Amino acid sequence: MSEQHDDDLAPSKTEGFKVGEKKTVEEYQKLDQNDESLNRWKASLGIGSGDASANPSDPRVCVIQSLALEVEGRSDITIDLTAPGSLEGLKNKPFTIKEGSRYQMKAVFKVQNQVLSGLKYLQVLKRKGIRVGKDEEMIGSYAPNTSDKPTYEKKFSPEEAPTGMMARGHYDAVSKFIDDDEHTHLKFEWSFDITKDWK
Repeated sequence: MSEQHDDDLAPSKTEGFKVGEKKTVEEYQKLDQNDESLNRWKASLGIGSGDASANPSDPRVCVIQSLALEVEGRSDITIDLTAPGSLEGLKNKPFTIKEGSRYQMKAVFKVQNQVLSGLKYLQVLKRKGIRVGKDEEMIGSYAPNTSDKPTYEKKFSPEEAPTGMMARGHYDAVSKFIDDDEHTHLKFEWSFDITKDWK
């Protein structure tokens, strides 16, 4: 992918924000055990519940397992990203979205090996090579998945497809999942078509 995509996919920065010190799950569990509000925060992350479900031979922290396009009144279109060749097929097999329809993306992912801080989704949208949009959505911070919670699911903000003859056509997108440490967990190209009617 080009250097231009990398510049387009840079996350926004919050002035004065500094990423906190990295801690292991065990360190978080022992941290201020008598602090009730901190214990509630740790419980909301799932720290200390269930058995770890990570594959010890897999060093990845965040594994995006599937992406889905949800459209009101239609069956979800789900891409299983654990299947070989799934990412390569995304660019060449565009989604179809009817103009004016409401839709949203959904990601199912797994966190393993350490706490994931500040996961974000970034997307740059182009039509005929010209950038027509950029989206950035905060997903959040997550503890490693456990037997009690084997995956996480995030539904992105609903959107409405544009309408009219000028809006119809083919769009290319580059997306990535990145965290506060600016580690990219997944980057991929995909495409979709805005059409007058469902195909």
